[in-house]
Amino acid sequence: MRRARTLLARSLPVVLILVWPFAVDAASPSAADTRPRIVAFGDSLTAGLGVQADDSYPAQLQRKLDDLKYPYRVINAGVSGDTTAGGLRRVPWILNNKPELVILELGANDGLRGLSIDQTKNNLGQIVKQLREAGAVVVLAGMKLPPNYGEDYTTRFEAIYPALAREYHLPFIPFFLEGVGGASSLNQADGIHPTKEGYEIVVEQVLKVLKTVLSERRQKLGVAQSGH
Repeated sequence: MRRARTLLARSLPVVLILVWPFAVDAASPSAADTRPRIVAFGDSLTAGLGVQADDSYPAQLQRKLDDLKYPYRVINAGVSGDTTAGGLRRVPWILNNKPELVILELGANDGLRGLSIDQTKNNLGQIVKQLREAGAVVVLAGMKLPPNYGEDYTTRFEAIYPALAREYHLPFIPFFLEGVGGASSLNQADGIHPTKEGYEIVVEQVLKVLKTVLSERRQKLGVAQSGH
C-alpha cells in the first residue's frame, strides 16, 4: 500500500499539468450566457476523470437544474490531481468567473498523500474566506479516506469538513461520495473515480443541499424585487 501511495503521489503533478489546459477551456463561460454561475471547484472527482465530459457530475448537475427550472450555469472547474494548496492558488481564476455559488470539493489528494491535517484545513479555510469575501456562497463537500490510512489520520481528516462548515456556517454535504464510495459497481477500475452511474448518485447528494440553497436565494430575490 505504501508503494502504491508513493506512486500515486508521484503521478499526480503530471496529471495536473496535462489536465489543466482542458479544464480552463471547459470552464470558460460563454459571453452570451448571462445566467448566474455555479462553479464546481474541485479535483478529479469534479473534473470527471475517466468518464465522458457529459457524464461528469457538473454536466449532470446542469441537466438536473435545467429540469428543475433553476436558471443557473454550472462551470466545471475541476483539475485532476489538485490539492487544497493548488486550489488556493486557483482562487483568483475561480473568481474571474464571477460565481454566485461555489461547490467546494477538495482535500482527497491531500489525504491520499498523507499531507498535514492542519495545513489542509488552513488551505480550505483560506479558500472559503476568499470566495466569501468576493460575495460567493460556498457549499462545502465533505470527504473521507479508506480505513487503511490509519484510524487516527482518517478520523482527523474527516473532522476537517464539519468543523469548517460550523466555523463558517456553510451549507454542507457530509460526504461527497455517499452511496458511491466503496461500491465496485459504481466506480471505475481504480476504485476511486465514479462511473456515469456513480456520478448520478453524487448529483443527488449535491442536490439535497443545493436545492435548499437555491430556493432560499430565489425567495430572497423575490422579496427584494417586490420591495421596489
